[in-house]
Amino acid sequence: MTAPMTAMSNVIVFRPRPSLHGLRRPAMLIRAAREGQASWRRDRDLARLLRSETCPAPGAVLPRLRAEEDLQNDLRVTRAAGYDLRRHVALMIAILAEMRAAVAATPPCPAVAAR
Repeated sequence: MTAPMTAMSNVIVFRPRPSLHGLRRPAMLIRAAREGQASWRRDRDLARLLRSETCPAPGAVLPRLRAEEDLQNDLRVTRAAGYDLRRHVALMIAILAEMRAAVAATPPCPAVAAR
């Protein structure tokens, strides 16, 4: 005879971490993005930056923002004529804000019940 299975879940939920892992940018660009957080309004600014009328769920747009920021950074590094400093800073502001919004929207890990 086998022991009865418990109803305990084997899924571990990890909250997203607010880090810029993999992003190495000039300190002045990061400083500008951090300062821009004070005036960031998600509904207004993210919709404008994405050129859409609605905002997706917090964190859902991070891959797109990171891809667009990578393009801007490549233009910056190669000193291309199409580089837009204002857009680059706006993208960095959005990435920081979306990372914070994703962390805030993720429920905390449930406490493990005492045995």
